[in-house]
Amino acid sequence: MSHYTNIPAVTYTTAAEAIRHTIDIGAEQGVKLCATVVDPALGLVAYGRADGMTPHSVETSRRKAQTAASTRKPSAAVPAELATAMENGTGGLLTRIPGGVPLVFDGVLVGGLGVAGGPPAEDAKVADAVLEALGAAPVGDVG
Repeated sequence: MSHYTNIPAVTYTTAAEAIRHTIDIGAEQGVKLCATVVDPALGLVAYGRADGMTPHSVETSRRKAQTAASTRKPSAAVPAELATAMENGTGGLLTRIPGGVPLVFDGVLVGGLGVAGGPPAEDAKVADAVLEALGAAPVGDVG
């Protein structure tokens, strides 16, 4: 009998690269962004922010990342009718605000990325661009 499991998780190097891409894209667009990367167990791997970020964006990016890692779907894909129950039932760990995407490489979920600081629809576009820059599976290709 085995006493442990091997759960793939995003590396710190990849997480830091995701954060750098997020902040760089925001700077190009004139928007101060932050990003959180979590592993499949929702543990923090990395967080970064542009100087001058609003305090609430920190928490929002974390919740977006956790939602994407937990559901294997973009945070915006959570059905509206489940939003309140999901947020209350998880103690506020999850959200349906756009900007969270699962991190999938070679068909394996390794974590979630949450982007916050801009309008939610723009956060989602930045998150998709970061997936492309990392060579991760696009959101539509996540199983």
